[in-house]
Amino acid sequence: MGSSVVICVYTEDRWDDIRAAVESVENQTREPHEIILVVDYNPDLHLRLKKEYPGAIVVENAQEKGLSGGKNTGAATASGDIVAYLDDDAVAEPGWLEALEEGFQDPTIVGVGGLTRPLWGIGHRPGWYPHEFDWTVGCSYLGMPTERARIRNVMGGNAAFRREVIGGVGGFHTGIGRSVQGRKPRPLGCEETEFCIRLSQRMPGSGMLFEPAAVIGHKVPPVRSTFAYFRSRCFAEGLSKALVAQSVGAGDGLSSERAHALKALPLGALRGVGEALRGDVSGLGRAGAIVVGLAWTTWGYVVGSLRLKLKRVRSS
Repeated sequence: MGSSVVICVYTEDRWDDIRAAVESVENQTREPHEIILVVDYNPDLHLRLKKEYPGAIVVENAQEKGLSGGKNTGAATASGDIVAYLDDDAVAEPGWLEALEEGFQDPTIVGVGGLTRPLWGIGHRPGWYPHEFDWTVGCSYLGMPTERARIRNVMGGNAAFRREVIGGVGGFHTGIGRSVQGRKPRPLGCEETEFCIRLSQRMPGSGMLFEPAAVIGHKVPPVRSTFAYFRSRCFAEGLSKALVAQSVGAGDGLSSERAHALKALPLGALRGVGEALRGDVSGLGRAGAIVVGLAWTTWGYVVGSLRLKLKRVRSS
């Protein structure tokens, strides 16, 4: 079983991060079949990477600009049985790829996701930042399984899929997820959520697996450690969830989110208040952030749903 590791890149501002990501893949205990760097509409970066990594496959995004198009291009380029995706600002631990591949021993598993830990650029975790919302910085969060388990969807920056199923269900939808178009693009996401749900719907009996032994560290720049970014990311997630619900249905599209909102978030808020009463004043900040995060995400979903409804009315 050979794995093609795909890293989607778009800016030379992340040159050092890209080098660290590639180096971490080169140092895996199980050698990848190939390393594919997909460059998103940046000819200068494309040329620079081809010179820097002659042993890698460096290609330009052949689809719509953005992360989904890059992932599809990577899958179309790959020749390995498995296509593993790693964020360009992440570093994989040596056993990452081996752990992902082991998850596919079960023939019903079509996708495997790993454990993603935050690497805070400010040197420490902000005291007010609730663990239940680590998804806002692309990391595993409190409320996810802690042991190997079947899940609804994996997280896109630390995931692998059987190559044949990606194209078989139409790949990642380019209308969902991050795009670098515009000066200040919204921090959208969920392209992997929609893809995983659509994959499960079209392949009854198949499943996704969470493998905590597949560990990466995801860099969190200082700007993403701010409360302003936290709020904007939550709102953008709500917008994205509206698109997911439209694509795959609200039942499947929001099942995990409902469970998280009804169980993990209330418990987290109560925990924060309790920690504050025991002398950790930052507990109040975490409790407040949970309330704000849920409110902003819900509001984003409402706004996104209304926009989609108006769009359908205008096109009818």
